[in-house]
Amino acid sequence: MSSLIIDGKQISAEIRNELLQEVASLKEQNVVPGLAVVLVGEDPASKVYVGSKEKACQQLGIYSEVHKLAADTTEEELLALIGKLNSQASINGILVQLPLPGHINEKAVIDAISVEKDVDGFHPQSVGNLSIGDDSLLPCTPAGVIELIKRSGTSISGKHAVVIGRSNIVGKPVAMLLLREHATVTICHSRTANMEELARSADILVVAIGKAKAIGKSYVKPGAVVIDVGINRLPDGKLAGDVDYEDCLGTAGAITPVPGGVGPMTITMLMKNTVKAAKRAHGIEV
Repeated sequence: MSSLIIDGKQISAEIRNELLQEVASLKEQNVVPGLAVVLVGEDPASKVYVGSKEKACQQLGIYSEVHKLAADTTEEELLALIGKLNSQASINGILVQLPLPGHINEKAVIDAISVEKDVDGFHPQSVGNLSIGDDSLLPCTPAGVIELIKRSGTSISGKHAVVIGRSNIVGKPVAMLLLREHATVTICHSRTANMEELARSADILVVAIGKAKAIGKSYVKPGAVVIDVGINRLPDGKLAGDVDYEDCLGTAGAITPVPGGVGPMTITMLMKNTVKAAKRAHGIEV
């Protein structure tokens, strides 16, 4: 059987087209969504991400500010900037690019961002809202995973979903979102005894463990939807996911490639959160 390749670039482009129209209609109501991105230090990967976010804002007509701070910026200075952005009406979303330099307490910084502007979905209150099913800004990568599954024509309700990985950034929130979509959810992790067997029972398999090509076709039920959140650089410089893509092709009913699967969705969902936060701030129905 041939696997459907889930094209994250195409699905991301569809959502951005929808957002482009939404932003245009908000501007007719004198509402301009605004995003502030804060970068501390000179991490090369973080610089690339920040550039991509800035570019996405420009393409969609979202107002953006980038605050580049020196690596030796103190925690107090960073918290003061967040406080200022929390009260700035032109900013609807605040994103502090992680990782932060070692002398800054990451949790203190995440906690300081106003929950209404928490477009990363990392604030404890956002996590709480997600877990009890209240409306909240959803973490971008997990929300992107759900969009990929739905927009590739798979219904989630009633399916058995297995998530391999339990990180706060992907594993746990993606499990919560699958539960919200009425899947039966199993979470596997490094201590799971019968992981291969559990994975093979999944209609939907989401993998986020940070180990290149760790999951092969012996983990995949024929016809299952496989979403690979991993992105790893191989010794030859090429990128690979956590799933052995070539091995699983033909067994999976649908599968995301790396690159070009989940990756393009993350920034798109960040833009979606910024627009949603702007609508909420102006009392416009979401």
